[in-house]
Amino acid sequence: MQTKQVAIGGLGAIGAVLAKKLDEGIPGLELAAVSGRDLAKAERFVATLKKPVPVLPLNKLAEAADIVVEAAPSSVMDQIAIPTLTAGRWLVMSSVGALMRSPHYIDLAREHGGRIFCPTGALIGLDAMLAAREGIVHSIKMVTRKPPGGLEGAPYLVENNISVTGLTAPKLVFSGTAVEAIKGFPANVNVAVALGLAGIGPDKTNIEIWADPGVDRNTHSIAVDADSARFTMMIENIPSAENPRTGKITALSVIALLRKMAAPLSVGT
Repeated sequence: MQTKQVAIGGLGAIGAVLAKKLDEGIPGLELAAVSGRDLAKAERFVATLKKPVPVLPLNKLAEAADIVVEAAPSSVMDQIAIPTLTAGRWLVMSSVGALMRSPHYIDLAREHGGRIFCPTGALIGLDAMLAAREGIVHSIKMVTRKPPGGLEGAPYLVENNISVTGLTAPKLVFSGTAVEAIKGFPANVNVAVALGLAGIGPDKTNIEIWADPGVDRNTHSIAVDADSARFTMMIENIPSAENPRTGKITALSVIALLRKMAAPLSVGT
């Protein structure tokens, strides 16, 4: 199989891990370029790699690669997604919640022959969810519990004057649909949007968000009722050292997806 060139937009909790893994070597894949909001910082990071690669502006990554991985704040998504999809490249979206405000990305991919891939991220069981939606899914409910520090500064909390400081007991800070949740917690619940896209839609996927001082891991519990199966899933993710809003497994999920895209054998739905 031809080696695929990979560019990474963002070098935070996800992008830096991915870049180092590609630098170490993944069969069928090669790191081609990186970018970040601070290009000087990105240059310093690249200097630590065994095989240094170019540091490019976000909107130039697609010119250097077959696959572009978005691992940046959703606020710069357009700079990565639009050039990538317009060039007919493959886009791996870590901030899948951005699709809720920019559904035209899908139209761009369709028009220019690009593709959008959404990693499983910090979730579990999307294979089962994808299978169940081929039948009838009656309901999906997700309950997210995070250490209070991982929710501080979320727009919904700020706008509604909700404090999570000094909690001694779990506090329900949000209840609604995944569409509503991603607007209020853009850095926290991309997983809810991914679940909705895999199932009956983010607008029909219900989620509760709890600030819980009794947990030290980002915890997601999911209950699905379908005509083919009734199942529950729970995952407890260790927050990354760089960003407590992101689980360590999220970067590993992107690595697993890329490995699957380049492998001669693919396991799972």
